[in-house]
Order: sequence, then C-alpha cells, then structure tokens
Amino acid sequence: MTLLWLAALAGFLLCTFDQANSSAYDKIVTHSRIRARNEGPNVCALQQVIGTKKKYFSTCRHWYQGTICGKKATVLYECCPGYMKLEGVKGCPAVAPIDNMYATLGIVGATSTQKYSDQSGLREQIEGPGSYTIFAPDNDAWEMLDPEIRDALLSNVNVELLNALHYHMIDKRMMTKDLKNGLVLKSMYNDLPVLINHYSSGIVTVNCARLIQANQISTNGVVHVIDRVITAVGNTIEDFIDSEDDLSSLRAAAIASGLLESLGKEGHYTVFAPTNDAFEKLPRGVLERIMSDKVALEALLKFHILESVQCSEAITGGAVYETLEGNTIEIGCDGDSVTVNGVKMVKRKDIVTTNGVIHLIDEVLVPDSAKQVTELVSSKQSTFSDLISEVGLLESLQADGEFTLLAPMNSAFTEEVMSMDQRILKEMLMNHVLKVKITLNELYHGQRLETLSGQELRVFIYRTSVCIENSCMVRGSKEGRNGAIHVFRQLITPAEKSTFDMLRDDGRFSVFVTLLETAGLTDILSEQGEWTVFAPTDDAFKDLSEQEMRALKSDKNALKTILLYHMNIGVLIGGGIERDVTNLLNSVQGSRILVKSANDTLLVNGVKAKESDLMATNGVVHVVTSLLYPEDIPVGDEKLLRLLQKLIKTIEFKFVRGSTFKEIPLKFKTITTIKKVESVVPGIQRTFIERGLEKKLTIKSSPEPKVVSGQVIHRVVQEPQLKFTQITSQSGGEQIEDEEALNKLIAKGQQFSKVTTTVIESEPKVTEGTEKMTKVVKVPTQRTRIPSRRQRATLKRKKIARKQ
Repeated sequence: MTLLWLAALAGFLLCTFDQANSSAYDKIVTHSRIRARNEGPNVCALQQVIGTKKKYFSTCRHWYQGTICGKKATVLYECCPGYMKLEGVKGCPAVAPIDNMYATLGIVGATSTQKYSDQSGLREQIEGPGSYTIFAPDNDAWEMLDPEIRDALLSNVNVELLNALHYHMIDKRMMTKDLKNGLVLKSMYNDLPVLINHYSSGIVTVNCARLIQANQISTNGVVHVIDRVITAVGNTIEDFIDSEDDLSSLRAAAIASGLLESLGKEGHYTVFAPTNDAFEKLPRGVLERIMSDKVALEALLKFHILESVQCSEAITGGAVYETLEGNTIEIGCDGDSVTVNGVKMVKRKDIVTTNGVIHLIDEVLVPDSAKQVTELVSSKQSTFSDLISEVGLLESLQADGEFTLLAPMNSAFTEEVMSMDQRILKEMLMNHVLKVKITLNELYHGQRLETLSGQELRVFIYRTSVCIENSCMVRGSKEGRNGAIHVFRQLITPAEKSTFDMLRDDGRFSVFVTLLETAGLTDILSEQGEWTVFAPTDDAFKDLSEQEMRALKSDKNALKTILLYHMNIGVLIGGGIERDVTNLLNSVQGSRILVKSANDTLLVNGVKAKESDLMATNGVVHVVTSLLYPEDIPVGDEKLLRLLQKLIKTIEFKFVRGSTFKEIPLKFKTITTIKKVESVVPGIQRTFIERGLEKKLTIKSSPEPKVVSGQVIHRVVQEPQLKFTQITSQSGGEQIEDEEALNKLIAKGQQFSKVTTTVIESEPKVTEGTEKMTKVVKVPTQRTRIPSRRQRATLKRKKIARKQ
C-alpha cells in the first residue's frame, strides 16, 4: 500500500513538474492529442487552411470556429511529433528511430536541407559528435526562396550555402521549452543573432519563420522544421528606415519628432511603416498641420509602433495591441494578408531586424491624439458635424484653443429639429460645444460646464452612465489634439426655469401645483437645490369630485406626506438608470421609491412615466400618470382611504383606525461654495463661486491684486452662522478676522498664505463697486449636525469643569 502511495505521489510530482516546465507550444500539442484521443494513441488533431498547405495545432477559439485567418480550415489527424504509424494498427504506436542529425532530416521530411547539407560539406559535422539545434527549412521553403538567392547559394556551396546552413544552427540542443519569447541566440555563422518568439497561441518563430514540426530528437541534437529559409540579420529598425528609399517621408517625420534614434536601440518592436505613397494619400492640410506640431507628430509615429514582436506567421486571428502612443490597434489576418484595424494595408511583411520586425503599410494610421476635435466625429454623428459646418461654427473650432464636442447621434436630429430657424439651430448647436477640453475621466457629479453660447450645463454621474442635463452618453468618447468628443443619445436641453415654475407653466400639472401651494411646498421647489419630482398630471385626479378634492386638501399633514413622497433630493436622470435594475430612492417624506428602467420606459413604483427628464434649473421632473403613496404608511381615516383607493390602483393600503399623519419637520442646512486661496501677494483678490460661475470681490489697494494659486472647495455648515473672513499671514501664522486690520497689513506689503471667506445666512452685504457674492440656498434635510472631534473635546472639558 505504501509503495502504491509513493508511486502515485511520484506520478503526481512528475506531472506537476512537467506542466510547470512545459511551453505554450507543448501545451497546445497536448490539447491536440486530447482532441484526437478517439483516433488512437499518439495522434494529434491539426487544422489545415483549405486551399493551402498551412497546418496548425489550433487554439480552442480556432478549433470551435473552424476558421484560421477568416478562411475555412479542415481537421486532419496525424502522428504527433516523434511518433509513427504501424501498418494495420490504429493510431501511431511506434516511435521514430533516433539517429544522427543528418539522418533525422530525412525522417522529418526535410530532404532538401539534407541534400544541401551533403553538397555543402555540412553532413560530416552533423553526423558526428556534438550537441546542435538545426532549424531546418522544409522542401517548400527552399522552393519559395528567391531563385537568384538560391542560385547564388548553389553556385558556391562550400562557402555561401555552408554559411547559410550554419546560420540555421545553434551550438547546443534547444527544445521548444527552451525557446523563450524574445530570446536572442548566437548562430553558428559568425555568432550572428537568431531571434526567437514564442507566443501564447503556441506558435514559435525563428526570425519570423514558423516552427511547423518541432522537437525531433537526434543522437547529436534536435531538429525543428520551419516554413521558410531565414537570412542573417544585422540592421536595426533605424538602419532600415534610414536606408529604404520608399520610406523617405517616414524618415523625415521620425527625424523631426526625434523618434528615429530610439528605434536604433535594443528592444522588441513591431513597426508598421507607412510608405511614401501612404503619406501622399493624406490630405495636404492634415499632413502640414501634423508635421508642424511636434506633439501630434510624435503621437502619430508612436501609434505605428508596438513594444512587442508580431510576426505575420503568428497572427492567426484578430487581437488588440497597445501602441507606444497609448491607444490600441487591432492586428488580424485575412488569408495570407495581415490587416490593421480590419483593413488590408500591409504590402510587405516580416522585415526582421536585430530589435524587432517591420511591416510596410500603404496607409498612415492617424491616432485620435493627433487629430483636431472636428476630425474625431464619426459617421454616427455626421449630422451634427454637417450642421456645425452649415451654421458657420467650424472655423471657430479649428482656431487656437481647446474645445469639447457633446455630439448627439444622428437619430437625435428629427425633422422638427432640422426645420428650425437657422439662428435657433445655431444657438442649440453652440450649447453642444464647451469652451474647454474636458475628457471623460475629468467629469464629476455636480460639475458645471459653460458652453460656447454661455449656457451652463450640469453633469450627473451614475453607476453605469454619465449624463449632461437630460442626455446621457453612449460609448465613443475620444480625446484629440485640441479637444475631446463625447457621444450622446439625444439633444442636450439646458434648463431655463425652476422646478416649480416649470410645473406651474405647464398646463398638465395644475392640480398638482394647487396641492403644492396648499401644503406650502412651493418655495423649496423655487429655490436652488437638486430635486427629482415625480409629478402626476391632471388626468391622475380626474375621478375626484370637488368635495373629494377639498377633503384631500383639508388634512395638511396628510397632504404634505403624500406630496413629499413625490420628491427626492438629488437629480435622477431616466437615461442614466441602469437597465432592468430597481433603483431605491429615499423620498423627502422618508419612505422608499422604487424606480426601474425597462424597454426605454421609466417605472415608478410600477407606474409608467408618461415622459421623463424634463430639466429644471434646480432638478428634474418625471411625468407620471398616477398619484404615488408610501405603502408602509397606514391610513387611519376611512374617507381618505376611499379617496386614495380611487386615485391609486397599484398598491394595497394599510388601514389602522385612528392613526394620524404627523407633521414632517423640514430642517435646513446651508450650502455655500467658496474658493480657498493658498497664496496671495499684497492687494488681495478674493474669488467666490456661485453654482460654478465665478464672482469676484476686490478690496481696492495698490498694487493690483493677483491670485497666485487656488483650489475650489465646497463647505456645508449648519445654520445659523455669521459672515466672517479669516486670513492667515505668512509670518507667525497670525489670524486676522477684521477687514480694517487686513487693509493695514496690505498697505505694509504683507503677504498672506491663506484667505478663507465664508458667507452664511441670507444675502451678504456687498460694498459699493463690488459684484454679488455667494448666494446661500436652503434645502430640506432630516439630518442633524454631528459635532467635530475638536468640538466634542471642548464640550467634554466644559462638562468636567462644571462638575468641579
């Protein structure tokens, strides 16, 4: 039993050791064995591209797709490397005989290489003692060799042919597990380098020639069969670009950008090198602009370079690679052609150098980072692009400066929009252009953005989406040289009225507005804040009589409870809700509201929203067709119960006789936005921000004020609190809380390290000649202020002192 256990353990350890030391090639051969297990022992399943002689030990993806490089592939079952068939026996039960390297060339079918070894005098060496590796071209590889080169080799077999064969040899045994990716070996011809690449797909290349049969052991080494004759490598990528006439335009661009020299250093690169014809295809204005802009030029060139070697024989399907520029390109294949971003553009491939490989392409790849913002627009936003040009905005976007395009999809431009007056259309389009460059990562919730027309847009960030006002983004944001573009589902509509004004002016909500007025809730929907209001239309109340309407208004606490359940603090855009997921909102009343988006329809507690995302300056309104009521709040009056049951059919009410509605106290917190100036020179300028719009208050003195640096911060404080100004001087950390003292210090030339001004409670007083300061707004909250750690410590000390 003990021996059995030890045997099992030994087997496990051997298998584990073997797996740990196996290469990607060895693993894929093992998988091929498994696929062919029904064909007998030591049989491997391969795929052969129909119409060619190319065979592959396939990856799972290609196996199940039945294609390689987009071409149909048939399944073949052959003996795994090193095994042979026996007549009348299933599978490949025999092993190939182990002989010297010369004989082994015949066993693997590389008879041309065997013949040339005999002719060149190499036979004696590879029949004798030693430990070698030979990458032996198969017979087809010799046939594909340029006839002039082959004739030159055969005309001088003792030197040229022998040297060529020695370049295919390494002076030690190297199995596939030893052929690591990026390995550089010294050949037996003048120690010239041989470049090995071992890919995760199991493909192994030698100077970009693919191993098609590997690990055939001989008494004096190992034979690997490759699919082409390899030539000696001595030049770097820089050397090749510098000497190739067809790359003179690329050479000039690489010199201008300072990038050419770096391509002469050690590394593992793939360069997709545009030919002169490729540069000629670029619009002249685009080429001149990029050539005159070193940053754009460097980005363009780096977009053609990968920091890995991608030989064409290793490309059997589409894969995405990151370029030196930072963005990605897709490298694929279509039959024998290599594709870049799905386009056949490689006209010459696998130019091997000491630090990588070059593929010549007949198109220039222009990355987004080298494009003007207007060049980032795709065909899906072509209507927006065309209209920008028609109304005369294109020139202003191409001038010096940075911009952000908020580009709606083509479907957003309805017949009604397209028939707008030209001036209105221009104004609308200007609201889709920002004066600054803002990338996707720079957007944050609550951010305020100024458009080309001077309008202010708000940013709302949700779990799975980013929205600006009523419209939410779709995938496709890009960053260009002078701007960025974000793609939106629909046109962006800036808000013009407060929530209450919008409800009042829209004739569909007259009953709801009357109820808000009765409950005394109009002010909070008129002031600044962030609200989501689920507003029922008049149709929701059409079954109520005048008497029932008076009954609904009679109990102010009940009415207030019901109306506050229709409100949520915060702006929830319907287009920003994750599809088919229930969102739990806390109403101002306190109970939860269940909001879900399904089939492009907003559901509020199961009630369909008739219309959504009506934007207001202080929130958003969603139009619902029924009154809402919190299911967890019981009703204690039978008349009110019958009235509510008449209005709301979607829930079951809890009736608890005698229960009453309690008044919901609306406490307020005061929100003020300030700017903290970290460093100021004499003559101080304090900057305030009101809803993202900069307001300035200047204390006049000499010299003129100058803000050296500053950072926007947000403070929330509990009311009431008085206005105060606190200044910390650079010397001694002195704090001044009096403007007269401040002016005296300014007159002395004192510098200040920090100025913080806070205005609390109502409108601050403004001195003559100054602009309005930060406006203070009230929004309801049920939270109480939690004292800070310092405040708690102070209270504790006072309490101890009183006891003493």
